[in-house]
Amino acid sequence: MAEFVYPPVVATARTMFKVLDLRFDITGEEHVPRRGGAVLVSNHIGYLDFIFAGFAARPAKRLVRFMAKDSIFRHRVSGPLMRAMKHIPVDRARGDQAFAPALDALRSGEIVGVFPEATISPSFTLKKFKSGAARMAQQAGVPLLPVALWGTQRLWTKGRKRDLRRNHIPITIRIGAPMEAGPDESAAGVTERLRERVQHLLDAAQTAYPDKPEKPEDAWWLPAHLGGTAPPPAAGLA
Repeated sequence: MAEFVYPPVVATARTMFKVLDLRFDITGEEHVPRRGGAVLVSNHIGYLDFIFAGFAARPAKRLVRFMAKDSIFRHRVSGPLMRAMKHIPVDRARGDQAFAPALDALRSGEIVGVFPEATISPSFTLKKFKSGAARMAQQAGVPLLPVALWGTQRLWTKGRKRDLRRNHIPITIRIGAPMEAGPDESAAGVTERLRERVQHLLDAAQTAYPDKPEKPEDAWWLPAHLGGTAPPPAAGLA
């Protein structure tokens, strides 16, 4: 089916990247499947993460259908766009209702994007993963595609004002090799392996990141274990 909305939105995002002069460092694009279903799984550190996680699939000419909270679909501007791009609404009180549409998309050969932490991590470290991504991959018989983002929190994140000035902010994206989710393995076991993979990619992204805070008050975007002033992970969520 022809895509009339998604490509223009992608083009607009690419224009925004140029206006902001974002400096991209992306590795692992070769891991994105050229065809067939997959569950793209990313860490979640900023409000624009879906744009950057989806951007990781562009070299493979794939469009990612993200699972997103249903309130975005009720907005008079973003709602029609989200539906036209075939993203999948999730009611957090009844999350299982989004499971069937996501499975249908995967079985029809789509890449479905999931943030298994469910919400932005204020500490910028990985929170506990929910098992939905693993269960979807197992039931649809598709691989999991681990992705790590770093630097996106500097543009717009929870508790901070948007900073969409031309600050030449580096954005680092690491894409890992597809991970099989065997039907005989427990969803908890798959989820644990998946979180370890994303953590490895996140460590690599942070190590490669070229910027450091210039002043102590700029250290808010660094997690505490890297010398920053972001709040420590909540007990039981790290």
